[in-house]
Formats: sequence, structure tokens, C-alpha cells
Amino acid sequence: MKVRIGSKNPTKIHACEAVFKEYTVEGISVPSGVSPQPKTDEETRQGAINRAIAAFNLRETDIGVGLEGGVMLLNGSLYLTNWGALAVSHDEIYTAAGARIALPSAFLPELKQGKELGDIMEEYAQKENIRSNEGAIGIFTNDQIDRSTMFTHVTQILRGQLEYWSKI
Repeated sequence: MKVRIGSKNPTKIHACEAVFKEYTVEGISVPSGVSPQPKTDEETRQGAINRAIAAFNLRETDIGVGLEGGVMLLNGSLYLTNWGALAVSHDEIYTAAGARIALPSAFLPELKQGKELGDIMEEYAQKENIRSNEGAIGIFTNDQIDRSTMFTHVTQILRGQLEYWSKI
């Protein structure tokens, strides 16, 4: 069986490989259909759904997965958010959200100006390519959990839903 993840980002590909060990996993570049930096839970979720459907549609595949990171405001505080979607047909799509963590409120003005969290994080942490490595979650949890692990957790939830509902 073949799983296609709608991204070339190594953290997202590793998450799918960790969960679908017995399958062939391939990362493909597809558009999210949302802004480059999703700013709500709804937009982040929609980006994951769009990526899963696009990955499922591109070539013959059994499962399409979309993983999307974003930010959201909750009671005036800025949070990291992430969503995943798994498509096995056009009308059978599973979604799940993962960990949330507060981000510095100082990031808000730059995000409102259209800057992406990954770029802000690189400047903040004085590191390159954070979005393809530990991610903001890795920085702000002192590497207790990294971006790949966070997306692995979401992908485990998606697979679990698929397996559960496929039995009914």
C-alpha cells in the first residue's frame, strides 16, 4: 500500500514513516489552499484537509495525509496549533489536532504583517531551517518534543480513527 503525504517537509514525512512503517511513504509538494501562515484553528485544519485530498488525488495512492502547522489566538494569547487530515476517498476524511503551546506575544505584530512563524523563529532562536527540524515546539519545550514527534502523534490519531471506523 502507498501513503502520500502532501508535503516535502522532512518532519512531516518522518511522522508518516513512523506511523505507516509497513507502507511505502512518499512526500509530494501540494498546495495547502490556505495562507502561507494559517492564523486560526479553522484555517490550519482546512490546510491539512486540502493537502490530504490533493495528495490522495495526485497519483494512485491508498492514503493521502495532510499535516499543517499554524497559529491561533485564544483569549488574547498566541498559540501554536497543528492539524492533520487523512483521506482514503473523496468523502472519507479523518481529522485530528495536536499539542498546543503558548508563543511569545511579541510574535503577534510580525504575524499580522504576514511573516511566517518559521521565519520569526529563525530570527528568535538564531537558528536556520527550524520548520524542517525541531520547530517552535522543540525550541519552547527545550527539545522535550520536536515537530516531527508532534506530527507523529497527530498521524497516530488519524491512523487509529481509520482503523476503528473501518471495523464498523
